[in-house]
Amino acid sequence: QVQLVESGGGLVQPGGSLRLSCAASGFPFSVYTMNWYRQAPGKEREFVANIEGTGPVIHYADSAKGRFTISRDNTKNTLYLQMSSLKPEDTAVYYCYVRRNYVDYWGQGTQVTVSS
Repeated sequence: QVQLVESGGGLVQPGGSLRLSCAASGFPFSVYTMNWYRQAPGKEREFVANIEGTGPVIHYADSAKGRFTISRDNTKNTLYLQMSSLKPEDTAVYYCYVRRNYVDYWGQGTQVTVSS
């Protein structure tokens, strides 16, 4: 079955960087568009970025443009999110997401806290 396992979250100071990873299994990873979403306390889950299967087409939310970089390694079935210049408002649980055969799959999330 489809499994998505995020890692790499943690506590970081404003202006710092983190790299999130999402290990995928149970489906042909290289074929699917992969997504990062996040959910801050008391807020709805929101789109962060996505990347098509072969990587050339990428989309970012306005909040992520210029600071976050999404990438993937199809040989490792792994999705990444490099985050830099982090702000307190980036504090959230970050989720990996894929839609396959009209079914939505989410990872368990990884907590990112930006605070001094």
